[in-house]
Amino acid sequence: MNPIILSDVPFRPDTSGLLKQLRIGAGSDEAEAVIRLAEQAATVAHPRAMYGLAFVEAAGDDTIAIDGVTFKSRVLRVNLDGARKVYPFIATCGMELEMWANGITDPFERYCAEGVKQMALGAAIAAMGQHLDALYSPGDTSTMNPGSLADWPLAEQRKLFAVCGDPQAAIGVSLTKSLLMVPTKSVSGIRFASAERFENCALCPRVDCPGRRAPYDQALFDRKYRQADADSATCAQCGNSLTAAQKM
Repeated sequence: MNPIILSDVPFRPDTSGLLKQLRIGAGSDEAEAVIRLAEQAATVAHPRAMYGLAFVEAAGDDTIAIDGVTFKSRVLRVNLDGARKVYPFIATCGMELEMWANGITDPFERYCAEGVKQMALGAAIAAMGQHLDALYSPGDTSTMNPGSLADWPLAEQRKLFAVCGDPQAAIGVSLTKSLLMVPTKSVSGIRFASAERFENCALCPRVDCPGRRAPYDQALFDRKYRQADADSATCAQCGNSLTAAQKM
């Protein structure tokens, strides 16, 4: 993959949106602190993203090779059934914001800074999506992220980084020994053409998940992804068996 680097993503925090995200009333003392922090962040923020076109080369029952790297995931393999090309990506709020936030000691201000970082990551993701759509016109797409489901665990993160090239040199994103990304507000994944919208959340039975983007579909794994005599998939966050949850 020859990655495309987006190193000049424009970003200025939307203070009204940030206050709503943090559930802080406008005009309050807390709101003034948030606005001040947002103004500080705007002077240092440098969100970035990288993505590229990669090709599907081979597939097994629960494996799929992309640009010479073999990933192990039944769900990913089925989702890419018939696909010839995909778009691996990494996006981040940027090390500048990470270092700025790490220098804040007040607990409330640190909480607000995390909101700013999340907003910057959102700007990087949006810019990447617009650039990808304009360049490749993939049509309707879905995304999978390593670690979102136990079927595609966080251990696969290194493989995705290998496909992308050198994310640390390109956009300043590195992996810790536990495979978490630094800066912490970063995201990686594979985007792919998909006539039927896929969301990781549809396979996760976790109750009251704050980041849920789709309702849990108890029958989806058995209906679409299960192999004969295969073990059940589990949710990466709660560890519950999807088939066990289906029987509840």
